[in-house]
Amino acid sequence: MSRSGRDPGERLKTAKNRTASSARWLTRQLNDPYVKQARADGYRSRAAYKLTGLDEKFNLLRGAKRVVDLGIAPGGWSQVVRQKAPAAKVVGIDLLPTEPIEGVTIFQMDFMADEAPAALEGALDGPPDLVLSDMASNTVGHKQTDHLRTMGLVETAVDFAISSLAPGGAFVAKVFAGGTDAELLTLLKHNFTTVKHAKPPASRKDSSEWYVIAQGFKGRPEAD
Repeated sequence: MSRSGRDPGERLKTAKNRTASSARWLTRQLNDPYVKQARADGYRSRAAYKLTGLDEKFNLLRGAKRVVDLGIAPGGWSQVVRQKAPAAKVVGIDLLPTEPIEGVTIFQMDFMADEAPAALEGALDGPPDLVLSDMASNTVGHKQTDHLRTMGLVETAVDFAISSLAPGGAFVAKVFAGGTDAELLTLLKHNFTTVKHAKPPASRKDSSEWYVIAQGFKGRPEAD
């Protein structure tokens, strides 16, 4: 039995007034082991295990001192950061409201707003050594449109990372099937020593999401 008292294999029995898609989603949530584990571990979402999986593979949080969490809501990634790098300063931003997290500065505002980068940098008292982005645009059901809208967010996150990261820093962002666009991939490879794509175990097999992991920021050239 689960902590809620439900049998792990239980099918949703209250779907009478739900759409077929919402009923499928709820049934999947009830039977998702990562959802259940998140409740047991005190994480706000199963997405926490995506960052955990990426950190186990790429050692993203080892020695992290300043971390930016783009698209922080509901807060699972920042919870992982606080657990694995408790001394790090952490700042997050999201359009959606996010319940407070001890040790994390949270801005409820649009990351695309002109004032957002300065607000994030100001909260850290120094350049971040890790920029995380789990941002994705609201989907409309058209794969190409959804991909383009999310890649627009990724491009903005890349620009922020390149303009703010400390030398040697790292950048992680959600992308979708097909990975990072060629032009953006070239930009990342120019600015980081290693750029890879990965799909953490907690990412559902039927999901098109992947993550791009860029490490070893080369730093910005000194002005003349």
